[in-house]
Amino acid sequence: MKFAITISILFELLSKRHVTAAYLAEKYGISQRTVYRYVELLSTAAPIHIKRGRSGGICIPDNYKLPTNFLTKEEYSAAIRALDIAYAESANEEFLAVKHKLAMQTKMDNPFMLVSSNLDNIMLDSSIWGDTKTFSDKIYLVEESIRKKYILEIEYVTNNNEKLHTKIEPHMLVYRQNIWQLYAFCHALRDFRLFRLGHVISILKTPQRFSPRPFKREDIPMPCWRKQRTLDVQLEVCENAVAIAQEWLGIENMRYRDGKWYAEAILPDDEALPRKIMAMGENVRVLAPEVLREKIKNRATTIANYYS
Repeated sequence: MKFAITISILFELLSKRHVTAAYLAEKYGISQRTVYRYVELLSTAAPIHIKRGRSGGICIPDNYKLPTNFLTKEEYSAAIRALDIAYAESANEEFLAVKHKLAMQTKMDNPFMLVSSNLDNIMLDSSIWGDTKTFSDKIYLVEESIRKKYILEIEYVTNNNEKLHTKIEPHMLVYRQNIWQLYAFCHALRDFRLFRLGHVISILKTPQRFSPRPFKREDIPMPCWRKQRTLDVQLEVCENAVAIAQEWLGIENMRYRDGKWYAEAILPDDEALPRKIMAMGENVRVLAPEVLREKIKNRATTIANYYS
């Protein structure tokens, strides 16, 4: 009974975001003291807090949803379909209520953030370390050419260290893992491709204009469109690295227990992950999974041997 009420309170919060202890006590036929005891239990797993005062109550942040691994996208869909069938058979209003609460937690397999094309309310610092305004000017020129539909003539160094001289029709700037890229139609290749701006040696804005070619964001060859391997990562974080970890993983994934900080998050299993963790040095220790611990230990050994 206790477990059932506790879970029900969580879904009530996910649905309403702000409720009073009196409301929960009346709904479940328990005392307000018991409500606060259940809420205290829930707060160990979710960012629930109690707001004091006339407009106070029990709250959960608007941006919080159930953990990514609570149910898969397919399981969410199956659960909602099952509730539809159950309601059709018995017309029990509770089935509709549960369906609504699940629907509020719609799953996104895609862990990447996409924003709208209107960036009036977002500011990005495009500078890089050691930049003498050259890189920022490059981005400004590209962005202006996208808006005004100018064809650009570029000299570009490929991943094979070969130089490519071509004209391009710039369509979209893409920013991923601190790397700026340009999605453009390449005249030499007669197709769209991604160009890393850091590999562009020179850009010349031609007087020629182009008509935008139809494309969808899903056409851009980015990892976010395909299912990626992920790892359930558990970290122990030293006090002097907590702020950095919060900026990286989000404060909602941080927990303070027994005088220590811990972080738990589902992260992409790619080459960037061990590099990011190693950049924090001795301030972060991987607790799990073992495969990530081994990868970092091996890399650290290789680096130490390089300097020995």
